[in-house]
Amino acid sequence: METLPVLKKRIDSIDILRGSIMIIMALDHVRDFFHTGAMTSDPTNPATTTPILFFTRFITHFCAPVFVFLAGTSAFLAGSKKTKKEMSVFLLKRGVWLIMLEIIIFNLLFSFDPLYHFLGLQVIWVTGLSMILLAAFLYMPLPVLFVIGLVMVAGHNMLDTFNSSAMEKTPLWWALLHQQYFTQYTPGRFFGVLYPLIPWPGIMLLGYCMGALFVPGYDAVKRRRKLIGYGLGATIAFFVIRWFNAYGDLVPWTEQKNTTATILSFFNVTKYPPSLLYCCITLGPALIVLAWLEKVKGKWTEWVVIYGRVPMFYYLLHFFLIHLLCTIAFFATGFTMEQAATGMMLFRPNEFGFSLGIVYLIWIAVVLILYPFCKRYSQYKATHTHWWLSYL
Repeated sequence: METLPVLKKRIDSIDILRGSIMIIMALDHVRDFFHTGAMTSDPTNPATTTPILFFTRFITHFCAPVFVFLAGTSAFLAGSKKTKKEMSVFLLKRGVWLIMLEIIIFNLLFSFDPLYHFLGLQVIWVTGLSMILLAAFLYMPLPVLFVIGLVMVAGHNMLDTFNSSAMEKTPLWWALLHQQYFTQYTPGRFFGVLYPLIPWPGIMLLGYCMGALFVPGYDAVKRRRKLIGYGLGATIAFFVIRWFNAYGDLVPWTEQKNTTATILSFFNVTKYPPSLLYCCITLGPALIVLAWLEKVKGKWTEWVVIYGRVPMFYYLLHFFLIHLLCTIAFFATGFTMEQAATGMMLFRPNEFGFSLGIVYLIWIAVVLILYPFCKRYSQYKATHTHWWLSYL
């Protein structure tokens, strides 16, 4: 007699939040590949941007910190079914795998260049390295881990004074730790640290500690109350600290040409590396939403949750699909093969691009196209226990 597969138990609120930020994340990557001016202007510069363009970029700020935070939460929940040693070994292996994935696969999907003329370290590498560090830290008590994570997130802006104003004078070791960095290491070959390490491990540690609120048997009302309390605290801290303009971000806000531009300056927080204020205004509201999602039911949650259950699979596919569509649009709009390598990414020259409205339409199309693939893979993961499923 054939036995029915046992469905793996998951926490829907976490998957819905993760799925939401994965969907939003695709908007930023579609903008990078398709928006005119994406390669030549800063969408968050209050002096030159528009409110809708600023919002398009700002809303995607939530994606990386929430992704890394929830990776820590998921690690805690997975660790509740393993010994400390088993979990430490798993995190170490997964961390190494993610770093390799970043260097070999994601750089290829990003550039479509099999010769790797550009190598960049982005969010996947820093997630992997944070997991490797968590593999060592998880032997410590949760209160100690919480303090370490909080100090790293709240205190790392004191390191801003050591950042060099001239990128070419920045040592590589410091760039890997705390300063975004680009260099041409040989003629025609470039290397970039887009995501310096600090404070990402701190964000993952805070997410790991938050996992204790989701263990079976924990009072749901108490959990929601704590999530809302932490979320409100972080959000209020953003407005208070940002108002005084003395600490918490590499770039202070300034009075601009009009009120709207000044407000944009106020919310224009630093992502590389994520400042204290960046973390507060992203993780704070995310925790409030996480509490709200526990009581929300609807057709849209059944749809969004699929993306949250297969985040790495979705991440791989969406980059490939976006760049593939960009390549098709490149040739369809009259560009030639001779122009394919004029930018950092093949088939994406600086002068290529469309309006923001077209960007939103392409984003919606990308998300919808990927849904059946993600759903099928989600169903497969839920009913199978192959070892490699935990790595993708």
